[in-house]
Amino acid sequence: MNEKEIQRLTELKKIENDIYKNDPNIKYICGIDEAGRGPLAGPVVVASVIMPKDSMIQWVNDSKKVSEKRREELYDIIKEEAISYGIAIIDEKVIDEINILNATKKGLTDSLKELKVRPDLILVDALKGIDTLQIPYMSIIKGDAKCYSISAASILAKVTRDRIMRKYDEIYPDYGFEKHKGYGTAVHIAKIKEIGPCPIHRNTFIKNFI
Repeated sequence: MNEKEIQRLTELKKIENDIYKNDPNIKYICGIDEAGRGPLAGPVVVASVIMPKDSMIQWVNDSKKVSEKRREELYDIIKEEAISYGIAIIDEKVIDEINILNATKKGLTDSLKELKVRPDLILVDALKGIDTLQIPYMSIIKGDAKCYSISAASILAKVTRDRIMRKYDEIYPDYGFEKHKGYGTAVHIAKIKEIGPCPIHRNTFIKNFI
């Protein structure tokens, strides 16, 4: 790992390192992030991950800043190195029923329940008013770009969701899910208008197009 990458990761870990330094009672910090709040189709996925204090995985970053190929590689490395992780998938029916914000909050709680180790503190990207199972939490704006453990969670969530959408592309090949992953691209919207929605579309998101 070159010096520039070491410096970047050191800066990305500053929030966690400061917390560990200032509070010796905190042994496990959990980062949480989601993928798929904005798309017109498919689930929202939320990942929780507890990384070791000394973890420094090369190229870990906000999933949006990492190529798809590298995300796939990092996904396996993060899962292997993590102390514990949990992934929750909330489908489009639940999203339509309780809205995307509440579905994301539900996913957060569900992903925490999957952890084998109970964290002492949670770092979450922007969300507030959440059920963290009585675990203290900090909400960090743009946390996926500022905090190592949230970045790691963002990669787990993104890769999980992308894999789901690629499978849906095989079932519903007319919409191009392989390429846009359900997001509202011009091609995707045009297809919805042309042939109508399929079972994985979020009806509350596409009502203006049908």
